[in-house]
Amino acid sequence: MKDTDRNKKELIVLVADLDAENALRGILGRCEALNIRKLEHEIDYEILRHPQRDSGCRSNAEDFLESYVNTHRRALVIFDRDGCGWEDRDATEIEKIMEQRLVKAGWNQQYVAAIVIVPELEAWVWSSSPHVDAELGWRGHTPKLRDWLAQNSLLPAGQIKPADPKKAMLGAMRQVKKSCSSRVFSRLAEKVSLQGCQDRAFNKLLRVLQQWFAADLGNLIE
Repeated sequence: MKDTDRNKKELIVLVADLDAENALRGILGRCEALNIRKLEHEIDYEILRHPQRDSGCRSNAEDFLESYVNTHRRALVIFDRDGCGWEDRDATEIEKIMEQRLVKAGWNQQYVAAIVIVPELEAWVWSSSPHVDAELGWRGHTPKLRDWLAQNSLLPAGQIKPADPKKAMLGAMRQVKKSCSSRVFSRLAEKVSLQGCQDRAFNKLLRVLQQWFAADLGNLIE
């Protein structure tokens, strides 16, 4: 390690809103399940919110993070494709463009990553975990959450995730008169199993964190 790197923080993260920030804090707090070394809150990493939300992250993340090139080793940008202004482009294409921009701005190519969620962050909420029902206020309710979603044409037959994850989440919480809070994202991120998720963006995030902060390779994601 170069002497100039010794005092750098490990990671700067740019997200679109408080929901994404809370979700990421919940995930980063599960170092053992991720099989990564422990990151100390507000010591080894920082999370910033872009005032222009998804469109701002997509359009000028490299400028927004310019002042952190000399203070942080790694840069991670996370935003939704819906609302970013490039809804007609493939998420992996957007990520590649974003990563190239960050490298051009001075970041190490090995230590930049962009995560574009399709269609939006609420896609990460929907898993088969019983914690989802509990956090959305559906524990003990009849019909069950997924039955209600199917009855209201919000969940295609045979699918785990609703076609419109945000509409489904807000509708389900309104149905049981549960207030929607950004803390829902952090609580789910802290509880739901990290194994077996089929979301491409979420799995890329896990891979990136494990590559950057590798721990004991003998352990498995829980």
